Amino acid sequence: MIWVIIVKLSLALLFGLLIGIDRQIKQKKLGLETSMVICVASCLVTIVSIEAFAKFAGPTHPNMDPMRLAAQIVSGVGFLGAGVILRRSNDVISGLTSAALVWAASGLGIAIGAGFYIEALCAVVFLMIAVNVVSQLIKLIGPSSLRRRDVALKIVVESNYRMTELIKTIERKDKTVQEVKAGQHKIRHIRIKDLESGNQQIELIMSAPEHQYTTEIYYFIKKIEHVLSVEVEHL
Repeated sequence: MIWVIIVKLSLALLFGLLIGIDRQIKQKKLGLETSMVICVASCLVTIVSIEAFAKFAGPTHPNMDPMRLAAQIVSGVGFLGAGVILRRSNDVISGLTSAALVWAASGLGIAIGAGFYIEALCAVVFLMIAVNVVSQLIKLIGPSSLRRRDVALKIVVESNYRMTELIKTIERKDKTVQEVKAGQHKIRHIRIKDLESGNQQIELIMSAPEHQYTTEIYYFIKKIEHVLSVEVEHL
């Protein structure tokens, strides 16, 4: 019986990992940890729902549904998890993994309350592996797109007509192949507006290599011609 549970949780971890890799490669907000946590916790709650009927229902209680209250717990904790998700001023969303773990914790509590101690123990082990081990391992052996992070930039530049050249410089499209591989930048979102002073402000969401320090990006942008000021935020 225990091996069946382990296999189910393992498959949930694997499938959640596949979804997370797909989202991470495409630079979406649903990443490795979040998708794995949701899949494992959902699997746990499903196992508990199936096993609870066999454990608690009987001839004297043919219409008994011990998981009715548990279903309400899962729904209610969703609101608590929503409070963990943050939306910053630059429209960047963070805290999804924390929200998923809050929801997963409710699944663990349901399992323990129903007396499925081994199932809960297996699930929490898989959850910790998913968040702390698997995601880091996949980033090490997976494609380079998994080893990138987002950086928010606010750049004030002098009024000029060479905005395209500036963008190419930021993305390092004018560098050699070796320099590009060392620190390629990919702009994912851009907004340009005029300031009252006559200058322009460029707001960027840029994907940068995970190993590159935020200070390196700051000084790199600061040295570009026509740039007056730079504000960098590691997302």
